[in-house]
Parts: sequence; C-alpha cells; structure tokens
Amino acid sequence: MFYRLQYIFSSSSKRVLLRQLNGILGFMPGKISLYVSALSHRSVKEKATDNNERLEYLGDAILGGVIADYLFRKYPYKGEGFLTEMRSKMVNRQTLNDIALKMGMKKITSYNKSDGSLKSSQIFGNALEALVGAIYIDKGYARTKDWVLKKVIIPYLFAEDLELLEINQKNKLYSWANKTGKLLEFETLDEKLENGRRLFTVGAIVDGEVIAEGRAFNKKDASQIAAQSAVERLNISA
Repeated sequence: MFYRLQYIFSSSSKRVLLRQLNGILGFMPGKISLYVSALSHRSVKEKATDNNERLEYLGDAILGGVIADYLFRKYPYKGEGFLTEMRSKMVNRQTLNDIALKMGMKKITSYNKSDGSLKSSQIFGNALEALVGAIYIDKGYARTKDWVLKKVIIPYLFAEDLELLEINQKNKLYSWANKTGKLLEFETLDEKLENGRRLFTVGAIVDGEVIAEGRAFNKKDASQIAAQSAVERLNISA
C-alpha cells in the first residue's frame, strides 16, 4: 500500500502533502482522492465533486453525532438543555477553526490565497469537518469516532472549561451596547446558494457601521460568529 501511494504521489509537493496528512491523521489514508477533495476549497475547485463542501456537510453531521455521544456518556445526569448547549460550544464555527489551525490544517488546505477575506474566515474549520467526512467514508464510523475523540475532543475540547464559557456572544455584545449607549443591530448582508445549501452573511452593525461579519449555513450561527468577531475586535471582556 505505501509503495502504491508513493507512486501516486510521485511529485515532491504531493509527497510533502502525504507526509503532512499522515502527521495530522495519525494513519496512512486509503482513498487519497477523498482527502484531496476534503482539503480543496471551492475557490480553487468549483466543481461540487472536487471541492470539500459535500464532505463538509457529511463531516458536520458525523462530528455532531460523535460529540453528542461523548457528552451523553460524560454527563449521565445532565438534561437536554445542558447537553445541547455544550454541543453547540464544541461545534462552534470559530472553535473548530481554531482547532484546525492548531492542527496544521492551514498548511495543507488548498484555497485562493490572493483572496484576503478567506484568510480570516472559517474555511479551515470547514476543512476539518470535511476531513472527518473523508475519514468516515474511507475508514468507517468506528474509526472516525476514535479519531475525533483522540485528535479533536481530548486534546482541544476541555469540557470542564467549556462549561464556564459564555457561548452567547450576542448577549455579551448587546450588554456592551446598552452600557455604552450604542445602537447594535444584526443584519443579513448576503444570502446565496452554495452546493445546494443557503449560505448567509450577517453583519454586526454598531451605530450604522458594519464592524464584523459572520458566515454560516443558518442565520443564527452567522450572527453568533459576527458577534464573536465584534467582541474580539472591540476587546470586550465582560
């Protein structure tokens, strides 16, 4: 298997990619084309079967299921509301993007580097979800669950710390606006279809000025991402 993979990845750049992938995965991938697609943003590969949007959709569902199972077992006496909030904290777009960057996903994700807006977006977290989808198709659910636990949840998602995390950044931003006499609004700036899914861009607007934007496949997540970016930009600590 290794020699066949070496043959497929005959060029120097592809050999480097394979080594980097192996370092992140912790195992030698089987269906290489899946992982290439998982690491390809639509800005460099527009065809739905070539970029990572379909795998991101699948990986999002698998990741959510694995985390739900993990929380269900970790907190046997907690109610649905607590479990739902904890899962939301773990699959938060910004959280996943931060994890992806720490894992080294930026080095191996293929995207249009001349588009400055992509560098500050959540494309690396999206690529991480797509990677989960690729592992699921390549190795099956049990292997994927084990990988998510060992490579994502245990090293990066500390449940005890997340229990104390304020997830509702919109509330924090509204509280700041009330204290400072600012007018805060959230407005949908753009709405378009991406691979059959509706992508929303929501802006956090303070006194008529857009200070941050968030993109997601539903308005609630997009507004939370915009709020989190605004909180960071305004350096709001409480």
